[in-house]
Amino acid sequence: MRIPMYIVDAFTDQPFAGNPAAVCLLPQPARDEWMQRVAAEMNLSETAFVVPHEGGYRLRWFTPKAEVDLCGHATLASAHVLWERGQRRRGEAIAFFTNSGVLTAINNDGWIRLDFPSEAPMLDESPPAVLTDALAAKPLFIGRNRFDYLVEVDSEQTVYELQPDFRLLQQVDARGVIVTSCSSAGEADFVSRAFFPAIGVPEDPVTGSAHCCLGPYWADRLGKTTLVGHQVSSRGGIVRVTVAGKRVHLEGKAVTVLKGELTDEAGIFL
Repeated sequence: MRIPMYIVDAFTDQPFAGNPAAVCLLPQPARDEWMQRVAAEMNLSETAFVVPHEGGYRLRWFTPKAEVDLCGHATLASAHVLWERGQRRRGEAIAFFTNSGVLTAINNDGWIRLDFPSEAPMLDESPPAVLTDALAAKPLFIGRNRFDYLVEVDSEQTVYELQPDFRLLQQVDARGVIVTSCSSAGEADFVSRAFFPAIGVPEDPVTGSAHCCLGPYWADRLGKTTLVGHQVSSRGGIVRVTVAGKRVHLEGKAVTVLKGELTDEAGIFL
């Protein structure tokens, strides 16, 4: 058996920009150990494993080191692949059954819209010293949600120039750290970078799940529910965000850059 495998650049309309995700299309559930080995082999921030399930798809995400409970760019990439292969009509919504509930993807006039949970940050009045030491930047706000810390700094330039101490960041008791500032350019409302060294991703190029936190935070700060985020990693990417109560809609584009097949191994399926 040959297993289809894709690499897709998400949150961009240009190859070799945005955030690359591997998408593995499985006929049935596979063993966790095998999926983790594949993710380590791909060595991308996430590898998505997609399995048909109850009119939609079961979707799981693995970094090179661990499984995660929510990932935006690999979900966007998975929807892109399913439409590109003709496994779903482009006008048809796709339901993904995940560890964070049912997530849906629809094609919105050339943009892929994801319906995700809102993960608004709560103010942390006693943040760990290792966090501020690792960033070496004066925070205007520090909060966290169930996944990550969110740190607002004084300017867009500070976000661009940040050089975190990844050894110290690994000691922070969270999935990762998001650093953000209001944008000084007219094209975006806010900028951000996101760091996840504890799960094998020192800096993530464009992080959909981080915008589940950034969206509600900046919606409250700026008094608007529709925003544009620019993640200013070296690859960079744009995420359109709409805050809708307990849900956040994330929109981005995607480009396939590689198609291939994995060779089946004995005993990989449950």
